[in-house]
Amino acid sequence: MRYKKVSFKNSDGLELSGRLDFPLIGKPRAYVLFAHCFTCSKNLKSVDHISQAFTQQGMAILRFDFTGLGQSKGDFADTNFSSNLSDLKEAYQFLEEHYEAPQIMVGHSLGGAAVLHVSGELENVRAVATIGAPSTPDHVSHLLDSGRAELEAKGVADVNIGGRTFKMKKQFLDDLEQKKGSSVIKNLHKALLVIHSPQDKIVGINNAQEIYQEAIHPKSFISLDGGDHLMTKEGDAQYVGSVIANWATRYIEELEQEEVPEGEVLTRIGEKGYTTEVIAGNHLMVADEPPSVGGDDLGPTPYGYLLSGLGACTAMTLRMYADYKKLPLKEVEVKLTHNKVHKKDGENTENSSGKIDLIKRKIKITGDLTEEQRKRLIEIADRCPVHKTIEGKPEIVTEEVK
Repeated sequence: MRYKKVSFKNSDGLELSGRLDFPLIGKPRAYVLFAHCFTCSKNLKSVDHISQAFTQQGMAILRFDFTGLGQSKGDFADTNFSSNLSDLKEAYQFLEEHYEAPQIMVGHSLGGAAVLHVSGELENVRAVATIGAPSTPDHVSHLLDSGRAELEAKGVADVNIGGRTFKMKKQFLDDLEQKKGSSVIKNLHKALLVIHSPQDKIVGINNAQEIYQEAIHPKSFISLDGGDHLMTKEGDAQYVGSVIANWATRYIEELEQEEVPEGEVLTRIGEKGYTTEVIAGNHLMVADEPPSVGGDDLGPTPYGYLLSGLGACTAMTLRMYADYKKLPLKEVEVKLTHNKVHKKDGENTENSSGKIDLIKRKIKITGDLTEEQRKRLIEIADRCPVHKTIEGKPEIVTEEVK
């Protein structure tokens, strides 16, 4: 992923560390803001996979460390759920001031509860997704049980959370208790997607049920069957990312993109790798190379597109002819391969390497057709406009534009 390290101030003037991931090429279609789980950081591996899913859908996504966590400044002991909400709002404002306001909010675990609490106040947010989120923030208070007695007695304690020790203050518990009765879900007024694993041992599945029942439509629920709370299985995180990113495309208002007139094609490549943006009219595509030659395999190769064009044109040409002649043609399947071969294996003009380009095209025709009709359709395949263009050795004029 293309990314940029960013930082911004929290409400107390402390610097928060963030990472803004961009699509591999081109301008973002929209911006997304991600809130990580309790005591986690922006560098959690599962968040990488979720972020990648959004960038592959052409969106940019900001993830950051809450105050006192990861690379952000401040003392974690002085933070609470309210400060997390404040940090989220500062992140939103950072995007709004320096890029574009985020239209999608995604939160994992307590981060999910946080985005539910703030998204209703943020005008440009159009949709919210939660992953393994508690229905109320006070749910995480049980994670502090190892030091609860000391917290109540002394006001401060070392608490073990997930095998790590954090210094906590009683004000954290007090703040959670104050948020216990707040009902924000039914007043969200945003599209909502709830993702939760039935096997989640940290935040039970009943929380997803409570969130879903409280919310008003449009709302959706996806079960991450077999997954754990932190999505430690790579496949689980990739699945969650692809589901949310695809769902989000329905709700984004796409930022202004470069327009390409019908009949023209624009391709653009970045400073690293072979992933190339392809814009044909209103259609955005990606070309790439396989890993064997240093690519990321995020799209067909240039020759893949060449064969695709020939195959599609062949099928369309046969369909047009069959419709015109009222032939009972049900389906056309075209398979194509391209290879460099010695001249004795083909009949095209030799190139400088002593080999020729050989394209093999196999056509399967389905329908109640006579042998004569089938033979004629195969002959018509050679009249495909793309076929004729390739055979005609088109003149290509190249010029530099500034």
